[in-house]
Amino acid sequence: MIYNVIGLMSGSSLDGLDIAFVEFSETAGKWDYKIMCAACIQYEDSWIEKLKNAINFSALEYQLLHAEYGRFLGERINEFINEFHLHHRVNLIASHGHTTFHLPAQQMTHQLGDGAAIAAITSLPVISDLRALDVALGGQGAPIVPMGEQLLFPDLHYFLNIGGIANLSIHSKTINSEDSYSAKDEIIAFDICAANRVLNMLASEKGFEYDEDGNLAAQGNVNFNLLSKLNSLEYYSLAYPKSLANSFGTGKVFPMIKEFALSTEDALATYTEHISCQVKNSLMPFFNNGKLQPVMITGGGALNKFLIKKIAEHIGEINFEVFIPGDEVVNYKEALIMALLGTLRWREQYTVLSSVTGASRNSIGGALWLGTDA
Repeated sequence: MIYNVIGLMSGSSLDGLDIAFVEFSETAGKWDYKIMCAACIQYEDSWIEKLKNAINFSALEYQLLHAEYGRFLGERINEFINEFHLHHRVNLIASHGHTTFHLPAQQMTHQLGDGAAIAAITSLPVISDLRALDVALGGQGAPIVPMGEQLLFPDLHYFLNIGGIANLSIHSKTINSEDSYSAKDEIIAFDICAANRVLNMLASEKGFEYDEDGNLAAQGNVNFNLLSKLNSLEYYSLAYPKSLANSFGTGKVFPMIKEFALSTEDALATYTEHISCQVKNSLMPFFNNGKLQPVMITGGGALNKFLIKKIAEHIGEINFEVFIPGDEVVNYKEALIMALLGTLRWREQYTVLSSVTGASRNSIGGALWLGTDA
């Protein structure tokens, strides 16, 4: 079967809206893909402020923003379709939305971007709310990319995505029954730490949207007192499945950094070291003395040369090596996988694995909005 799907992803780092048009082919359970075209649409300042502050809105203001952002997504999709001449070629749209509230302990998560509005604007079928059912079933609702990784990159076993939050997936053949993780689980995945959201907040103090190539961090010195305090945060001692809300970085980590009154360069150097330490700590249970094990790194953080250098140094100590795929996968992996999850939902196949999220069962997640007449 062939499916032509648009996937959308808005990450917690607020660096823009990723859109990818993907052709999937499935034969006897084996999936292949080709990213036909893709774009990252930068948010205007007004949208950054709305998305950043949405958690403080009244209930009515929030619902109005949910509808407005859905219309915004629909309009951007229509522009994308026009730019790349995709009329009558798109079977389905899968939209992750923009995460605001994520409270799995209270069985609630929400992503802005009304799927009904997207369907109305585009006149196409839309899948949205991809995390909601898993959370309702007692799961973390995150990470949800492991299913896509398993199907699209079957020869790899370690996946690190560095976006606003860094998360890690470890796939079946790597799991040893003597490790602290359960050998019966086919996929282990969890959020590691806040990443680009905090780095970008620090870089903004110098008037930059982000620290290009990690150049500012490379000029700084690590403050080991702050590093020790960061590494001692309770979250890092929790067993998986576990996930982080954006507020972990903005409301807990960032104020902790500011308490030390460091220069921006020293703060960036220290937080870069912290991310690298936590990536190493997360991979530590899978250390073995055999051949080097590649870790595929994607997301905006994969473009931060200094961060990647520090991660490579740390994980090299435990026999892992960095693998950076092609630019399309680095930049659009999450939009690619959202497109696949939408396709799986359309086919009524599992999109989320309980072994990853801790839910009571696997689930077929996502709300379907039909934008055309039956």
